[in-house]
Amino acid sequence: MNRFAELLDRLVLTPSRNGKLTLLCDYFRQAGDPDRGLALAAITGDLSIAAVKPAMLRALVMERMDPVLFGYSYDYVGDLAETISLVWPEPAEAPRTDAVPTLGDVVARLHAASRSDGPRVIADLLDRLDVSARFAVIKLVTGGLRIGVSARLAKQALADFGKVDVAEIEELWHGLEPPYAALFAWLEGRAPKPEKGARALFRPVMLSNPVGDGDLDRLEPADYAAEWKWDGIRVQVSAEAGLRRLYSRSGDDISGAFPDLVEAMDFDGVIDGELLVGRPPEWTGTFSDLQQRLNRKTVAPKMRAKYPVFVRCYDLLQSSGRDLRPLGFAERRSELERFVAALDPERFDLSPLVPFDDWGHLDRLRKGPPHPVVEGVMIKERRSPYLAGRPKGPWFKWKRDPYTVDAVLMYAQRGHGKRSSYYSDYTFGVWAGPEETPELVPVGKAYFGFTDEELRRIDKYVRDNTIERFGPVRSVRADRQSGLVLEVAFEGLNRSQRHRSGVAMRFPRIARLRWDKPPSEADRIETLQALLD
Repeated sequence: MNRFAELLDRLVLTPSRNGKLTLLCDYFRQAGDPDRGLALAAITGDLSIAAVKPAMLRALVMERMDPVLFGYSYDYVGDLAETISLVWPEPAEAPRTDAVPTLGDVVARLHAASRSDGPRVIADLLDRLDVSARFAVIKLVTGGLRIGVSARLAKQALADFGKVDVAEIEELWHGLEPPYAALFAWLEGRAPKPEKGARALFRPVMLSNPVGDGDLDRLEPADYAAEWKWDGIRVQVSAEAGLRRLYSRSGDDISGAFPDLVEAMDFDGVIDGELLVGRPPEWTGTFSDLQQRLNRKTVAPKMRAKYPVFVRCYDLLQSSGRDLRPLGFAERRSELERFVAALDPERFDLSPLVPFDDWGHLDRLRKGPPHPVVEGVMIKERRSPYLAGRPKGPWFKWKRDPYTVDAVLMYAQRGHGKRSSYYSDYTFGVWAGPEETPELVPVGKAYFGFTDEELRRIDKYVRDNTIERFGPVRSVRADRQSGLVLEVAFEGLNRSQRHRSGVAMRFPRIARLRWDKPPSEADRIETLQALLD
């Protein structure tokens, strides 16, 4: 357990991607089975502990200390696992170092525990461990490691460890289960590659690069095709031998949230496309409409009827067992057109190509798309095979220029992890109401877009200008004469009944700090409302 705890500590404190990869590879090399496989499952989000929940942990710690003191501690630290690991009372007798359980021992005990037995088991474990190992156990059971390692990065570390292509790992992944003993045996050269026995597996997606300065000058327009970039979520639709799966771009199985789409997957193939709400071709809903369907364990008939989903098809990766990825985009496109023509038109439609004469022509089309749910154009080399990852050159995304608005900082909340001592999550608003007596209404929240030095300046401003406190949240001075103006960039705007302002921003981030601008000159709600009309 101590080795896993040390790994988490070092990953949190290592900012560089290559540094994290090195730490993971070293751990895979030094830790034995099943510990390394269980650690991998925890990092990728594939390890579930049913017997312990966050509310149970809170109850346990408040049985051992004053609840008010715990509340103050949690407010200061900002992370539940770190707070509990620090304030948990030390046992009367120090635990013996030779009695520290392994990660495999801990997981086995937790998996064997029932809900009623869970509090006793987790309390016994926390009594036997030091601060770092307690932190690791709590992170393990709550499932939110927050160590700056994505599932994709963990798979890349596996590929580096075994000196194989990460695409091989991703294609095998959904047919494997923790603690991945067969996978590690193959990567160490002790056993053959695990067979892809499972059906309807995830295929690693091909990603694009944003258009940079001068990128298009070196390219011949006739060699590329263009299509609209729709503002939904990228998905992979996989149906094989009667098994049907819907995957997110990162390979998460999201089939359960979209039973209406899965019912229509009456084919044998793998489609790459965009999940949207609507009834093609008459209506395509906004991302806000799509959010009504995301992350739901069950979907009521009323929800299915009000927010029907469909896939706008971009590419065809497999058809009737035939792998089409080595073909060029133009050939796959022809296959896709024939394939989609035989599918349910209410659930699958073809993403149209965008004819253009030159890059200037395409730029004008990009800036004036035909539909508000279009966020730009995709540019794809006609001869390009479907390659996993983000190869430079074959595919580009040319997004619509972001919108900007000047807003006033209203609330600030403590961050998490290495930002837990800073106020780094900001809620901002614009003016509404009569010109003589306007009031600020919140329109969004952002927590990135600024440098470390700017974060320190904003944090000091928040502390110096706090007028109210609500746990980890502070309300700051914000009126016509006093306040911090933030230039906020965002990708789009949706109507929202959940927000008092009536609008919700897509991907807001801090573009610039306007220390020079008085809050009275910030934008009004009418500026945002005009974007909706």
